[in-house]
Amino acid sequence: MKVKTQKTIADVGRILENHINDSVNKKTSTLNQRVPELIAKKLKLKERLKLGFKSSEDILDFVTNYLDNTNHLNHPHYMGHQVPVPHDLAGIPELIHGTINNPSSLYEMGPAGSTCEGFMINWMLDKLGWLEDRDYYDFKFEMGHPSGVLTHGGSVANLTALTAARSSISPDSWNYGNPSDLVVMGSASAHYSILRSLSILGLGKKSFVPIPVDENEIIDVSKLEPIYKKLIAQGKKVMCLIANACATSTGLFDPIDLMGDFCEKNNIWFHVDGAHGAAALVSNKNKKLVKGIEKATSLIWDAHKMMRVPALCTAVIFKDFKYQAGAFQQKGSYVFHNNEVVGMDSMAYTIECTKSALGTKLFWAFAIEGEKAIECFIDYTFDLCNNFYDILIKDSDFEVPYRPQSNILCFKYIKFSKEDEFQLKLRYQIINNKYFYITSCEMNGIRYLRVVLLNPSTNVGHLKELIIEIKKIANILANK
Repeated sequence: MKVKTQKTIADVGRILENHINDSVNKKTSTLNQRVPELIAKKLKLKERLKLGFKSSEDILDFVTNYLDNTNHLNHPHYMGHQVPVPHDLAGIPELIHGTINNPSSLYEMGPAGSTCEGFMINWMLDKLGWLEDRDYYDFKFEMGHPSGVLTHGGSVANLTALTAARSSISPDSWNYGNPSDLVVMGSASAHYSILRSLSILGLGKKSFVPIPVDENEIIDVSKLEPIYKKLIAQGKKVMCLIANACATSTGLFDPIDLMGDFCEKNNIWFHVDGAHGAAALVSNKNKKLVKGIEKATSLIWDAHKMMRVPALCTAVIFKDFKYQAGAFQQKGSYVFHNNEVVGMDSMAYTIECTKSALGTKLFWAFAIEGEKAIECFIDYTFDLCNNFYDILIKDSDFEVPYRPQSNILCFKYIKFSKEDEFQLKLRYQIINNKYFYITSCEMNGIRYLRVVLLNPSTNVGHLKELIIEIKKIANILANK
């Protein structure tokens, strides 16, 4: 098949533009969820795998049908998972990378991408107040100075940070395995990737010591001291303490400042899981939510949640480069160089030997409209969530357990039932109606409906439409 590359790309661009416009203007479903067998037939996967695309038109047919079977994040009724609505032009770095295929973990393999990564890490360090008098163009990794790298997602970033924490308290673990006395303290509502990381590290999920939480799953800091003293009396070594900033389920923040003080007092590694909430650092209005985050020894920060970056792109940041340098202790003569090299290689400090140009798409998200636009977006979504809360608490048919701190809110429709099963049925029927997309979660073992307001097109009017939709569907379910 002979394809005219430029024309095909231009035609795909027009299809994508129409997809965005139709979604924003509610001319499509939010999600039309078909079974995979039907999608596979529509995409002609068997035929195209065997024979390839027959023409440019065949490619465009695939793209059109593919988009028809996607979750339309640009639809203002998309209020589901913590997956952002990227800017219309956010796909350009992906196109560049997919064409030139320059991995950024070795500087010589992707100089531009590596440079963008180093620049954006310095920007993040500046937001933390850690950059001090260094310039954004200072790309050196140096002991005694803060540092960081980008990874493909928060789970990998948390694993990287916990690996570094283990290396700090038990340097011989890399060669000889883990001592049996290591434990990790954290909120009972910590993200599942924390327990997964501990199991991957060979510590086992039982090495995690959950700290009790309140009714909104915020850590009870008064319990830290007695639990810590008990662990020490048992001969345990606390590898680190982990704070939620914010909790994935509720969007609420642990008291980072107080937890940081506790760690400083007891010389404990303090890790902040800021996958979602660290973005508050960008906002003058909301950065108070992460007060004390500069006390962290390490933290993670997802750009693919609140900063409109296409998945995946997460920073793992260390207060001192020595922690980053100590995380992984391996040599590979063809990639790890002891001698001076041009630029900076990040491969030695990540789980991923090869990674895409994550720094390029992070930089691009800001460069499209400028840093202020991202700040305004964050403030808008946080304010919108508070507006939704104000509407819901005035309606006796709803139960709302807390005032939101971010753009995530859990709530229940209780007119007919408070039971978990009813909330789940309600959520699934909302999705099946194809007009709204929301999620649900458990908080302290109780099931709630849940919205994550990440769409710049979503407004109060759309939230009022959601309330109408919930009441209509609940009435139907109750009368079946």
